[in-house]
Amino acid sequence: MARTSKSRNVTPAGDGASPDVELDATTMRTMQTDGDFDVVKVGPADFDAGELLDIYRKMLTSRRLDEKMLTLLKQGKGFFHIGCAGHEATQAAIGKLSRAGEDWFSMYYRDMMMYLMLGGTEEEVLLHHLAKADDPNSGGRQMSEHFGNRERNILTISSSVGAQFMPAVGAAMALQRDGKDAYVYCSCGDGATSQGDFHEALNWAARAAAPVLFVVQDNGYAISVPVKDQTAGGSAYKLARGYEGVARIKVDGTDFFEPYAAAKAAIDHIRAGKGPVCLVADLVRLLPHSSSDNHAKYRTPEELEAEQREDPITLMENRLIEAGLLTRKDIERTRKEVQVSVDQAAKWADQQPDPDASTATQHVLFEGDLGLEYEKTEPSGEPIVMVDAINHALHEEMERNDRVIVYGEDVAGGKGGVFTATRDLTAAFGPDRCFNSPLAEASIIGTAVGFASAGFKPVVEIQFGDYIWPAMQHLRNQVASYRYRSNGDWGCPMVIRVPVGGYIHGGLCHSQNIEAFFAHMPGFQIVMPSTAADAKGLLKAAIRMEDPVLFMEHKALYRSAAARSPEPDKDYLVPFGKARMVREGTDLTIVTYGMMVHKSVAVARALDKEGISVEIIDLRSLLPVDMDTVLASVTKTSRALVVYEDHEFLGYGSELAAQIADKCFEHLDAPVRRLAGKFAPIAFADPLERALLPQDEDILQAVRDVLDY
Repeated sequence: MARTSKSRNVTPAGDGASPDVELDATTMRTMQTDGDFDVVKVGPADFDAGELLDIYRKMLTSRRLDEKMLTLLKQGKGFFHIGCAGHEATQAAIGKLSRAGEDWFSMYYRDMMMYLMLGGTEEEVLLHHLAKADDPNSGGRQMSEHFGNRERNILTISSSVGAQFMPAVGAAMALQRDGKDAYVYCSCGDGATSQGDFHEALNWAARAAAPVLFVVQDNGYAISVPVKDQTAGGSAYKLARGYEGVARIKVDGTDFFEPYAAAKAAIDHIRAGKGPVCLVADLVRLLPHSSSDNHAKYRTPEELEAEQREDPITLMENRLIEAGLLTRKDIERTRKEVQVSVDQAAKWADQQPDPDASTATQHVLFEGDLGLEYEKTEPSGEPIVMVDAINHALHEEMERNDRVIVYGEDVAGGKGGVFTATRDLTAAFGPDRCFNSPLAEASIIGTAVGFASAGFKPVVEIQFGDYIWPAMQHLRNQVASYRYRSNGDWGCPMVIRVPVGGYIHGGLCHSQNIEAFFAHMPGFQIVMPSTAADAKGLLKAAIRMEDPVLFMEHKALYRSAAARSPEPDKDYLVPFGKARMVREGTDLTIVTYGMMVHKSVAVARALDKEGISVEIIDLRSLLPVDMDTVLASVTKTSRALVVYEDHEFLGYGSELAAQIADKCFEHLDAPVRRLAGKFAPIAFADPLERALLPQDEDILQAVRDVLDY
């Protein structure tokens, strides 16, 4: 897939533009939806000689690091490698125009040259490759070439293809709100543009005129799949055409001076507040996809040889020789100097300590002191329903902290969400603090990652738990592991409000319970209140925390009289990981949460008349979970029933039952019993829904069975 010299022209964007248009030798004009901008060609004479020689040395350093890391792998040192060879010129050009610590960077795993341009060193790269304890990117937690650095505003990278797009947009919108003259670099390969996140990101960035430079480093292959088989039209440049407000540039990225000219125009355009740009750079991939790949299986020798002739380092050397800045002897000397420097750095890095095994579980969650005071007063205000308690909590926390923002589908304006939980927030705090998102759950969570990274506290709403699944990429591969994979350098504090549960005739897609899925993911905290007072106190505490919180709200309790309670004051916070003793008893313990608390209370009251004393524990917090309170209660009563709404099979209650059986075995007078939903989707018709979800009579019979054992 060798590029011809003609392909090195910048291609005009705009409707109807031809990718083969020849351009003026000094000025190239790129059409866009809001007017034109000029791409002025540059050459060696436009730079200080020292600048160019420094860039050339960095390009050589990146290439030598690729070679050295592959050698280390052959020596049994290191575990994996993804090469940057062939991408150096474009990254060097954009890096030269960027400001580490001011601009923001949402990179992908082939951005080593960019990392060096932002101040990264060969020692850092090699510590990272060898997974050493002092690796500043991840402390040995991440795979090689997954860079991240808070000081330089380099967001920690997820391996998942396309996961970088939406955090970039969120960070860009944060920069807008802070009025900063900065932009966000968001890079990817050509294969990643097939991900839906690419299109969601272009849509939202265009809508918000967000300062993002989307850099598609098109090396012709997504692992082994050629771009012609991957992408409609054979180029992401054509895909971006449909997004009004996104300017486009296509350039040959192997000649440093061409992507520099294009990137300068793009970044000037972005810094001027004119919106995002999609820059597609045609590159060559001089190494296989990774050290686990063999590109000889799918690329011909002729193609590989042709790509070597497009080597950006060779092109840079030729340009500098033509300009009289380098000689062949200079090149030979510089290459040897770089080789010695990288070899010395590798020797030093190899001698550094490996991570201590005892630290393997550190940095899953925030480990500092939040300084919060919990339950300072008893709730004593006027009785309030749960949905109003949630609304008041949001209002109070937005008033307390101007970095709290609320967004999601339908949450803004007079509607305030489909359940009115966010009503009046836009009127009170403005459209920058409470606003509607596109109807795209991955976008909501992904942008929240960027906002949180930039110092905001996003409180986002997923309209129904049933519709959280499009966001799973970000929830699992971005949010949950964000702190851990950066070795505690980055945090991702956000609150994800999610209405869940049945008993509302919601059918298959408005009745799901999701806690078991997320409780299996290290990095989240999860709560589910059963009363208005707890809803307010837990939500206010969640907003003040430094971790991502999944805040589940049972839809059937929003206006339920059973969940109504006196309203706490604005300083009332409920701690995570502390269960609530709903009622004390002596004969049996019911462990439960959410809607099932109220059904269990109804059963316990009925059994009081028979002289049977049931103790009920409302977990409130599912991750972390207060097993101490649970085990103490079961030790006292000797019998346990775990009641939950989700499917009994592999549901959250299964773990509770297992822990009780394991840790209270000698105190039990009967097997631990679970009472939960049937293993089927929740049906719409009333008799079908009732048959599938736990009813009072089901709980009553389960209690009798445990007591009769």
